Amino acid sequence: MARPLLFLDGFHLKVRMARRVIAVPVLAALGVGEDGQKVLLALEIAPSESSVHWGHLLENIQRRGLPSPLLVVVDGGRGLGKALANWKDVKVQRCVVHKLRNLQEHCPVHARAEMTREFRRIVYAKDGLAARKAYEEFVRKWSVLCPAVARSIEEAGEQLLTFYEFPRSMWKSLRSTNALENLNREFRRRTKTQASFATEEAALRLLYGLVAFGQIKLR
Repeated sequence: MARPLLFLDGFHLKVRMARRVIAVPVLAALGVGEDGQKVLLALEIAPSESSVHWGHLLENIQRRGLPSPLLVVVDGGRGLGKALANWKDVKVQRCVVHKLRNLQEHCPVHARAEMTREFRRIVYAKDGLAARKAYEEFVRKWSVLCPAVARSIEEAGEQLLTFYEFPRSMWKSLRSTNALENLNREFRRRTKTQASFATEEAALRLLYGLVAFGQIKLR
């Protein structure tokens, strides 16, 4: 079996746990096969997005026979990053959309447009070499103008550029978690009229059912 691509991300639902209704993360794994077909591999409700809970999800899909993925696309959460450390030979792509939001939060309002333009030179470069040059120029400049911005992009580092190792036709799909974000957005839209779920099982049954019965289609 060919090694798949894997997108990992989470979203929140209100579920009754331990006699209280709370917003809890739903950890989601979306796989993409060699033929481009997307498959919802896992949904798990967890108390948090810690490395323990992400690790449990990854172990679960491995036990079910998923080969070690060729590439994992993630949003950059610390818990997930630690959990992925067990997959030594897996390439990781950090979502450029999430990282831009982080950079904007660290950047003074008056400089955000300039910073955003220069970040886009990195992630929309003509090739990997041009991207690395733009990245180095970005770090040099913003280390002086706003060190918090430079530290934030260096936290992701080379993992922002992994997608350049793949064919150009795949770059748009691989540089962000949008493939899974779109699915999570549909989950939220279909459940927004539900004030809360009585149990974890009820929530997961509904989410899986939306995909299994074709109410949400994976392109």
